[in-house]
Amino acid sequence: TYSSGSAYPSVSLSTPLPGIPTPVFASVDGHEKYETKITTLENGLKVASQNKFGQFCTVGILVNSGSRHEAKYPSGIAHFLEKLSFSSTAQFGSKDEILLTLEKHGGICDCQTSRDTTMYAVSAEVKGLDTVVNLLSDAVLQPCLLDEEIEMTRMAVRFELEDLNMRPDPEPLLTEMIHAAAYRGNTVGLPRFCPPKNVEKIDRKLLHKYLQTYYCPERMVLAGVGIEHEQLVQCARKYLLNVKPVWGASTPANVDQSVAQYTGGIVKMVKDMSDVSLGPTPIPELTHIMIGLESCSFLEDDFIPFAVLNMMMGGGGSFSAGGPGKGMFTRLYLNVLNRCGIVYSYSINSTVIYVVNHFKHFGVCTGITGCTMLLRTTTAMKIVVCSVSMQVQTLDRYCSYVVNITTVHCIVLNYLFV
Repeated sequence: TYSSGSAYPSVSLSTPLPGIPTPVFASVDGHEKYETKITTLENGLKVASQNKFGQFCTVGILVNSGSRHEAKYPSGIAHFLEKLSFSSTAQFGSKDEILLTLEKHGGICDCQTSRDTTMYAVSAEVKGLDTVVNLLSDAVLQPCLLDEEIEMTRMAVRFELEDLNMRPDPEPLLTEMIHAAAYRGNTVGLPRFCPPKNVEKIDRKLLHKYLQTYYCPERMVLAGVGIEHEQLVQCARKYLLNVKPVWGASTPANVDQSVAQYTGGIVKMVKDMSDVSLGPTPIPELTHIMIGLESCSFLEDDFIPFAVLNMMMGGGGSFSAGGPGKGMFTRLYLNVLNRCGIVYSYSINSTVIYVVNHFKHFGVCTGITGCTMLLRTTTAMKIVVCSVSMQVQTLDRYCSYVVNITTVHCIVLNYLFV
């Protein structure tokens, strides 16, 4: 009931307040429908667009290529390609020249890789669409991959790996470890970040061999938002239809068609953070626990309920109360963070990964979908909930633990639903 004021002490939240004018909500008249249109060109490349009102558009080339396809190659190629993106090409002598070209149209560019997809994207004014598609085609199909650029990429990768290992927030490492444990040694369980031992192995010849296999038109989509579909198709025909890649003819027959095999397992890491600090105060000794369970497919009817449950459970840190699904009155905040003082943060997470010809939903963490727990380190601590306990014993001074996974699972379930 509404009880914060004296005027309406007993009005239900489902009842309109008396004396308040009836709100008038905007409605869609139905004349403008933002329909996604898809066209397949003669070479197999797909063009997808959705027109929306505005003077800016976002256009990108998505390639069905990622770390999951590196079974026959040294892991880390996708990581290198992400760092090498939008460098010198056949038409542009350097990355600075590319950025100056985009600035004329108020544009920015970005490249991101995941376990299954590589995306080259540009956001710019609609009137610069021809330049944008030309630039994207050149960046994807005509990269120079100069020796100095590859060497600079090696330095960038080494720095990123060092930063990941020294960062107080271990979430990227936890995500890597949970996939490595769930799909041990296959497809999406392969490392997304380049292992240190492979940094020197990756060179132009190896990159060209990989690109020749996976960067073919049949595995690409040119997608755009905020533009006319026919205009995008026209640009695709102009810059992507009869373009010969710098690495030569594609060999899609060598594509890895492995099916993801869920194995399960445990991955542990011991880290000494005693000499790592952002200031005079040392970093607290914390235990990070992430538990993953195989979940439903992206195409199954249960996927949407899983996503809704993910938001309803909420979670977050003990000092984080804002943001969607992380409010102070969600189940995880009330039943875990408020009840157990040693838990610093608790959240339900999930990732969607591409598995051959369908999407696979992999719940990262515990409970029904998954959870991440951040606990304060103590010599010995015990949590008892409904006669179920978890014992975490410190084996040495810095974060080495024996964890009973089954018991942790039971505790979380009792915390959530008791």
